[in-house]
Amino acid sequence: MILDLLKTQKLKPASNSRRVSVLKAVSWRLVGTIDTMIISYILTGNIRIAVGIGSIEVVSKMVLYYLHERAWLRITKNK
Repeated sequence: MILDLLKTQKLKPASNSRRVSVLKAVSWRLVGTIDTMIISYILTGNIRIAVGIGSIEVVSKMVLYYLHERAWLRITKNK
């Protein structure tokens, strides 16, 4: 789905596109959040707590990833 969106859109190269950075952040957070929920469930044995932890974590880490990605692009663009 994400690859299809990228193919149909005339996007800038991945290293410069804000849209691609957002799509990468979303897809990575899905993987990361599932991992966090599984680990939380293993540690607590409670699915509600695991989903709660995953819900908070998904938003905070998606924002942090996007900011991290954009910072690295700025740093490497000037070199």
